[in-house]
Amino acid sequence: MRDPRVAEMAKVLVDYSTRIKKGDRVLISAAGFEAAPLVKELYALCLQRGAEYVEYSFSVPEIDRQLYNLASKKQLEVFPQHKLDFFKTLTAYIGISAGENSMVNATSNQKAMVAYSKLTRPLVDQRVKHTKWVVTRYPTQGSAQEARMSLDEYEDYLFAACNIDWSIESKKMEKLKKLMDKTDKVRLKGPDTDLAFSIKGLQGIKCDGRYNIPDGEVFTAPVRDSVQGVITYNCPTIYQGKEFNNIRLEFKDGRIIKATAGEMTKALNEILDTDEGARYVGEFAVGVNPNIRTPMRNILFDEKISGSIHFTPGQAYDEADNGNRSAVHWDMVRLMKDGEIWFDDRLIQKQGLFVLPELEALNPEK
Repeated sequence: MRDPRVAEMAKVLVDYSTRIKKGDRVLISAAGFEAAPLVKELYALCLQRGAEYVEYSFSVPEIDRQLYNLASKKQLEVFPQHKLDFFKTLTAYIGISAGENSMVNATSNQKAMVAYSKLTRPLVDQRVKHTKWVVTRYPTQGSAQEARMSLDEYEDYLFAACNIDWSIESKKMEKLKKLMDKTDKVRLKGPDTDLAFSIKGLQGIKCDGRYNIPDGEVFTAPVRDSVQGVITYNCPTIYQGKEFNNIRLEFKDGRIIKATAGEMTKALNEILDTDEGARYVGEFAVGVNPNIRTPMRNILFDEKISGSIHFTPGQAYDEADNGNRSAVHWDMVRLMKDGEIWFDDRLIQKQGLFVLPELEALNPEK
């Protein structure tokens, strides 16, 4: 039976996020066949909006993992030039993840994964820098299980987080963005967390449904060498197919000098040793999606949790570029329901709720 929420989501992606119009050349790329209902809606809408060319593709993560485990060093060095040539013809890209198992690469060859990620970075750069792009998730039994929900509950959660009026949310975020723009010192306080850094000269960027669905964050970056102190993340994070909990990072002059995560400490440090930039931070963001309240072990959702922050080791974004470069960009999330956020010695959020009158509209309805 056709779910009207799928069609509504397709309209958000086509009409708001990527603004498909006459003459566009679009790629709809789905990881997992479960996304077929959404791909069908997107394909039809893009054609109806006048796109001159629309292509769709499906990939299977269980097959993709064979590359990391079976490919020789020489095979891992073959750049897919045909893909880059095709990407250069695109004006819009819609990516959908509908995987059944986020741990599919838990035992894959990590060195091969890192090497291939570096090799294919030009594909990502082409898509991000030269197309109207958006990425999203489609509900599956596997993702529902990871979120510890039934499929029905997960679908309700996902569509509520995605199918909202992003133009209204964008207006709410504007005041937080403007506050970030004029802020110098940031301090995060909470249990086993006391972190200070500067964001002076680095503008705030609204994530208001243009590139991620669901969306809902305002981000910037710390001045690269300004970070001092300690932060403990209280939200599970999955990176390169492995789950990490209770990550604790200590900083001195911007650099992570100590990193622990219980039994995953070794794996954590191996990732942070990928390159020099992996031990510096490329992003600081505040989550403000009103309909995302709890972690679900999916970073596209978890980084948008209302009342959360993420502080990200690795590559900085061009929009708020502090100069940090890395093959890593690892969004680690801390829920601030037990903490405080201060801008220039002024309390802006306490226990996950904004306390400044001009920001109270960002608090979710009870």
